[in-house]
Amino acid sequence: MPDTPAPIFAVHYTYAEATVPGRDQHRPAHRDWLRSLVGEGVVLSSGAYPDGSGALILVTAADVGAAERLMTADPFLRNNLVENVRVVEWKPVMGVFAD
Repeated sequence: MPDTPAPIFAVHYTYAEATVPGRDQHRPAHRDWLRSLVGEGVVLSSGAYPDGSGALILVTAADVGAAERLMTADPFLRNNLVENVRVVEWKPVMGVFAD
């Protein structure tokens, strides 16, 4: 029986205008952290919304709790630079992330 792929979670960050300076300061560490997880195959993709309102990070994890725990290491979260975090399982049915 083939291995079942790990679930994918969409992590939605919402940013506040007041945190722009802090995000600018911590962005290199945030991106280094993400880059290391991309290398491990944990982060599938990430990027900010063009309007500056937040970002989307696609991660693999065993369950929603594991995905939430993973995110606590993000320098943006450790420095209170994210207004809101929403983690939800995502089941792609077509495209590059579909089975």
